[in-house]
Amino acid sequence: MNTFQFIRDNIRWLAAGVLLTFLSSFGQTYFISIFAGEIQATFGLSHGDWGGIYFLGTMASGMLMIWAGSSADHFRVRALAVGVILALACLSVVMSRISAVWLLPFLVFGLRFTGQGMLSHIAVVAMARWFVRTRGKAISYAGIGFALGQAVLPVVFVALMLRYNWQTLWLLAAVFLVLCIPVLLWLLRYERTPSEAAAKSHAAGMSARHWTRAEVLRDWRFWGLVPIATLSSTFGTALFFQQVHLAEVKGWSHVELVALFPIFTATLITAGLFGGWAVDRWGSVRLLAITPVPMAVGFVLLGVSDSLFVAAFAFGIIGLGNGAYATVGASLWPEIYGTRSIGSIKALATALMVFGSAIGPAFTGWGIDYGINFPDQMIAYAVYMFAVCGWTWFVTSRVYADITAPVAA
Repeated sequence: MNTFQFIRDNIRWLAAGVLLTFLSSFGQTYFISIFAGEIQATFGLSHGDWGGIYFLGTMASGMLMIWAGSSADHFRVRALAVGVILALACLSVVMSRISAVWLLPFLVFGLRFTGQGMLSHIAVVAMARWFVRTRGKAISYAGIGFALGQAVLPVVFVALMLRYNWQTLWLLAAVFLVLCIPVLLWLLRYERTPSEAAAKSHAAGMSARHWTRAEVLRDWRFWGLVPIATLSSTFGTALFFQQVHLAEVKGWSHVELVALFPIFTATLITAGLFGGWAVDRWGSVRLLAITPVPMAVGFVLLGVSDSLFVAAFAFGIIGLGNGAYATVGASLWPEIYGTRSIGSIKALATALMVFGSAIGPAFTGWGIDYGINFPDQMIAYAVYMFAVCGWTWFVTSRVYADITAPVAA
């Protein structure tokens, strides 16, 4: 099946995946951090204070994901997604009215859980279950919503902040979320794989069997993949979270910096789509270890140069790495552990991703408070990324040996 035919035959479900990942933007760091300066000024918070609040709220959302993520195994996408979107819209309304600093950790928790956590999780689980032979391709197309959110929303909302109060913009976000619900319901009038028939389309993982979540937790290879499973979310989140600080240190305006985000998005989409083709051809296990390399190179460039031209190139390279990992990483878990319990297993992976996105802002914020600016920190992070590449190669070689080993009769 060629690409055009694949999109034509599956446009309704692929579009639903794109919409869900796009709407997750309102709980993603690259959106929330647009308002970092205003939030810190309104409540008198330092970089470390705001990073700590973000850490607490995000960590709590990650812990809840371990339990709540398994709901994707039991409920239809349309019902579960609509409930989550409504919750995200309500939280956005509260954010538009917030006046007490003690509410911030709870709002960060809610926004991160519903947006970054559940909507992203629902979209990827749906693609993994609805598609088997073309899973990588389907996940890569659904991931376009992430890229569009990163490209469009920061530029639009930073521009709107020049005219409107930051809290008014959260109300605008809530209205947009509610208006998208009828669109999602129309796209998912018919689900590609009805729940009663789902068992017929399961694909097995290592040892030609389906793993349970309890078995996964006892498998050393799962824990061995934690460093790479958290790498992109930790440092990608930190990069966008510290966007205001990064612009100040480099001597750029905030608008100049966010104008580079579409470059990141263009390479993110390109790498994501190519990654989908590569996963379907070679498998995610063989590709995983090389995905951090572009981000490491991009971090070095951003750390050492004050040039916007170099920064544009760096964002492009980082986008390549993030796009490749987004597709390869999402395809990894069903390939290793099978699809029968993919909702609950993917919930673990999503929780790890959320934990990483909590650590990045807190760690970098505390570093800034102690006098180490974010660009100076980036060199050390790049060294860590290269080390993760080597360790991941070791772990995935063991996983690949199990996947390709003959099954005993």
